[in-house]
This record gives sequence, C-alpha cells and structure tokens, in this order.
Amino acid sequence: MRYDCDIVVIGAGPGGSMAAKYAALGGLNVIMIEKKAEIGAPLRCAEGVSKKWLAEIGVTPDPKWICADMAGATIRSPGGFTFQLDESKAGAEVGYVLERHMFDKALAEQAAAAGAKIMMRTGCTGVIRDKGKLVGVKARTMDGEIEIYAKCVVAADGFESQVARWAGVDTTLDAKDIDTCIQYRMANIDIDPKYCEFVIGSEAPGGYIWIFPKGERIANVGIGVQVAKCRHGADPKYYLDKFVAKDPRLRNGQILEIVGGGVSTCPGLEEAIADNLVIVGDAARIIDPITGGGIAHACRTGMYAGKVLAECAKKNDFSKSALKPYEKMWRDRMEDKLYLNWMAKERFATLPDDVLDDLVKIMGNSDIGEVNVHNLLTAIKAKYPKVVEGFEDLI
Repeated sequence: MRYDCDIVVIGAGPGGSMAAKYAALGGLNVIMIEKKAEIGAPLRCAEGVSKKWLAEIGVTPDPKWICADMAGATIRSPGGFTFQLDESKAGAEVGYVLERHMFDKALAEQAAAAGAKIMMRTGCTGVIRDKGKLVGVKARTMDGEIEIYAKCVVAADGFESQVARWAGVDTTLDAKDIDTCIQYRMANIDIDPKYCEFVIGSEAPGGYIWIFPKGERIANVGIGVQVAKCRHGADPKYYLDKFVAKDPRLRNGQILEIVGGGVSTCPGLEEAIADNLVIVGDAARIIDPITGGGIAHACRTGMYAGKVLAECAKKNDFSKSALKPYEKMWRDRMEDKLYLNWMAKERFATLPDDVLDDLVKIMGNSDIGEVNVHNLLTAIKAKYPKVVEGFEDLI
C-alpha cells in the first residue's frame, strides 16, 4: 500500500511529535509513524526535566504529566560530601519529574490536533530513493508492508536511529561517547521527595547514579556507565545493585520496574541535515553530554525542524541548502553549551574520587551564584587549573 504526504516523521517521541505539530501548523500534510504499540511506553528515561524551556516550545505544564515538582538537587561525591542547590542557585535546571508516557502522549495529541496523521505499530524498515534522491520510507504495519512517499523525511527515531544511517548519514559513536544505563523504579525507600540526587565518581565509572523522586517513598533509581569503562556485559546492573545494597535508604526498597538502554554523550552530529532529510533529538545526538538529558533538546529541535519545513514548502525546496536554517537554529541555541559540557564530561570522567570530593567541597564553599557548568568550571579553575586545561577559552 502506498501513502503520499509532504512530510513523514519517523518516531512519535518528543522530537517527532514537535516536528509533526509545527509542520502541520504550517499547512503541510504530515504522517508520523511509531513502531511501538503505545506512545511513551515502554519507558527508557529518568524523567527529569527543567522547567523554563517548556514556555519556549509553547507547552503549558499540566498536572496530568507532572509527577513531582522538585525544590532542588543534591550532588553527592564519592566520599559522601554533598552540595545542595535550590532554584535560587540552579536556575533553569530545577524542574519536574515527569510521567513520561503521559508527556509524550500529550505532545502527540497536539500534533494530531494540528492535523498530523499518526500510524501506530508502524516500524520503518528502510528508505526509498528515486534516481538517488530520498523520496520516502518503507514500513511494516500490522496489516503488511507499506511505502510512504514524502518530500522530506524527519528522522526522530532515537538513540538507535537507523533512518539517518539508511539515508547515508554517519551516526557512528565512539565508546567514550556512549553511556549504557539501567534504572529501577523503587518503592518503600527513604528519600527526600523534593530533591533529585546525583552521585558521581567510581561508583558509576564515567557517568553517575541518579535518584529522581516520584512521590513519597518512590523514585527512579538509575545509573549510566561509560561504555569505554565497562569491563563486563552487565556493568551498569552490577554497579547499581552494589550502590542500592549499601545505601540504607534504598536497601529495603522493592523494584517495581526495570528499564535499560543507551544514551549518547557527544555534542551532536557534524550535520543533522541532508537532501530531503532532517534529523532531530537523540537521533541527531543532540543530548546534554554531562547529564544525558535529551527531552528539552528533542522538543526544541523538533519545533525548529517543523518550522523550517513549513518555510521550505513555500518554495517546494527541501534540499540540504534549503534546510540549513534548521542547522543554524539549533546550533545557535544549544551548540556552545553542548560542546562545553562535552569537554567537561571528557575531563571529569578521568578524575579520581579524591579530586571529585574536593570539587564538591569547592561547590559548597564558593559563591558561584547560578550553578551551571560554566560557573562551576570557573570556580574549579582557581584551585584545580588542570581540570579545565585545554578548554579555558570556552570558560
């Protein structure tokens, strides 16, 4: 069976839904396909987001998809030293813990309201070319094979993105730019329900452990470990189980759900466009390299893509050259911070536990003002100049 449209979006996550919404609002005929049976599930996300960017993408906070409103966050060093920050210090970084499956559905509902057609249980199996030109995708539905012809393809198919690769874009990652993750949703635990917690150091080599509250005595407890530092196939589970077993707040907890997956920790693809192709969110590696957070980035890049596609349609030109405004929009908004955070991630991953203890002490004793990577590195530079050696110009 053949379908024809202006834009086909692969993946109904935040990036895909935002691209579909804004392209449809621009008057384009949009089809968004999703391989899963339910948008937003199964979950592979810690579900933490900051607050202020929601207004930027035109989304109003809704109690339906906000599980917990955080007062702040605690950073814990290997030696148990802590630095607690609230909204006065963390600024835009303090936020919500979501019910992610409800959040994703809400964005998809907005795309549908704007006029996008959504096709569930429809997995992309390849791209279609005509005389070398990308003209659509092949997909498998519950009813059989289909072809969707479009003027432009939006690859929003996440970390494992195959669409971009099928279309000829190199999405290869170095092992040091991948974290392998596992997360438990735990009940019957004794945590502060108003503060997210981040544990750094050798307990999570090259990554960190997180505790994101989802109400009284329940939280997402997870870990990311840099693939380059893994020595066995189940390293993340080994480290997380070890952490849970020794933490008195967690050791009597019960696991309600287990999820796992990978996340990229590089500063984005060299190019997120090609002729008749736009790549958004995780598929474009546009994820914060320090936190692994990608929801805000996916929403922004999806919105930018949809708006640019609407402009391209006016001239019926979806060439790489015509799509360049998308590259400029996301890079102007995010690239500098992504690159700085990537450089910081590279350096922090090499630091021994005693230095990380000292860095957390510095955070607590310095008048940093708003806590962000730039200001933290500036404070660290005074005592540990070698930590920032090589990227002082970015500070």
